[in-house]
This record gives sequence, C-alpha cells and structure tokens, in this order.
Amino acid sequence: MGLMQRLRNHVGLKPNPLSAATKATRPRTDGADVSVSVCPYCAVGCSQLVYTREGRIIDIEGNYDSPINGGTLCPKGAATFGLLNNPHRETKVKYRAPYSDHWEERSLEWAMDRIAERVKETRDATFEETEEDGAVVMRTLGIGHLGGATLDNEENYLIKKLFTAGLGIVAVENQARI
Repeated sequence: MGLMQRLRNHVGLKPNPLSAATKATRPRTDGADVSVSVCPYCAVGCSQLVYTREGRIIDIEGNYDSPINGGTLCPKGAATFGLLNNPHRETKVKYRAPYSDHWEERSLEWAMDRIAERVKETRDATFEETEEDGAVVMRTLGIGHLGGATLDNEENYLIKKLFTAGLGIVAVENQARI
C-alpha cells in the first residue's frame, strides 16, 4: 500500500471525493456554438471566442489559438460580455437637436439618412476642385474618418476607396496605425 493510500485510510478520506453531481457538472459553454471575433477596443486586434446558444451570446473569452493574444485579454476586452449584456446599454438611436436640452428616440433609417445628408451637405460646401495655383486636387478637407481596430483589411480597403476616390476625403486614418 502506497503512502497516499495509507494517509487516506488514516484520516478517513474516500478514494474519490467527487460526488455524482460534481462529476455531471459541465461548463455553461458546453455544446454552445462558437465564433471567432475581434475585440472592439484598441488597435491590437485581440481574437475572441464568442459562445452563443439559441441566438444569444452566453460568454466571450480570449482565443487560445490566436498568435496575437494567445487566449489573454486586457480588462476591457475581458469585459466585452458585460458590455453587450448590460441592462443600461443604449440599443436605440438617440438624437439631440442643436440647442436642445433633451434626447429624442429616432429610427435607424432616419439616422442613416441624416448622416448621408450631412455628409453630402458638408462635401458640397467644402469641396475643392483646384488650388489657388490651378493644381487639380478634387478634395474636401471638411470631413475626416477614423476607423477602429475591429475593421478588417477588406473593410479598410473599401472605406479608403469610397472616402478618398469616391468622396475626395483626404483625412482617412485607422486607429491601428496611430
């Protein structure tokens, strides 16, 4: 009889202290669908695993297969689940008119149309075809764009093409490069 077995017998320990209920316990992510995503916070672009069941997010953790973060997340990234499931999180468009003292709830379609109208107005008001010396510039300096770390290469490519070649915006940057 080995030392550990003699010690167990002496203090009255059972060979297996786990109950049937403990053995039957499974992680809450067991059987859930898992998707790979990117943390929405900084320019590092840490990979996350998003667990869903019946269309609802049940957990988010670092992706252990990621060469960027190896399963780790900073405090903000680790709190992504809480951000998404916070009962105080705004999920509707809020608008405050100029000089107003209160917020109004608006539809997403209204907000998208309003943004498009404001971009068009600003571009039209600030668009320059030539400089004073006659050099052709075809640009606007009245609009800028700062992308986030969650934008992938394809999205950045499309944004760059639309905003620079399409709208003539010069100030197009991505936080991942700052």
